[in-house]
Amino acid sequence: MKPKKVELTKTVRDKLDLPSLSCPEIAIIGRSNVGKSSLINVLVQRRNLARTSGTPGKTRAVHFYCVDERYYIVDLPGYGYARASKEQQRAWGDLVNAYLDQRKGHALLLQLVDLRHAPSAGDLQMVEWIRHYSLPCRVVATKADKVSRGQRMKHLQVISSALQILPQEILVFSASSGEGKDLIWGAILDSIVKQPDYPQTVE
Repeated sequence: MKPKKVELTKTVRDKLDLPSLSCPEIAIIGRSNVGKSSLINVLVQRRNLARTSGTPGKTRAVHFYCVDERYYIVDLPGYGYARASKEQQRAWGDLVNAYLDQRKGHALLLQLVDLRHAPSAGDLQMVEWIRHYSLPCRVVATKADKVSRGQRMKHLQVISSALQILPQEILVFSASSGEGKDLIWGAILDSIVKQPDYPQTVE
């Protein structure tokens, strides 16, 4: 699937500026440098729509990308950046917490984890938050090209055990090859169909 029109329509740095939920939203969350921007760019087939950075933790805002005037892909700020001050971490927590609270039971969360490693403490905390707010969620294991196919199941089992989900529920993704893109789009479109209470065009 290739969206016809994708544009960044809003950037939010303060929880008080978060817009109300007006149409389906697909929010992407994960630790810093897990590949959120790369996933967005591959999904919408725009090389530099979401800017990637070699500096983890650089993005400290919520970015709303309008797709075909029907729904939003929402890039939430990455967590777990060790050099972030306590004040920055608290501001991040307030912003993400407010977003999740406003989207209770509606927006689909794509929780990104690194296939190569066991989920971090931040990953586990985020999954608890998502479950607390009863948000639909799919786990996406990124950087799949860096793990041999023979070793994948072992890594998936580590992740599934930590997050208390089945290995087959995890969507495996590679930004370099595009592997898993169609399955992720399937999850996104399925989520949009299940949100009939919201208009299918952006006001």
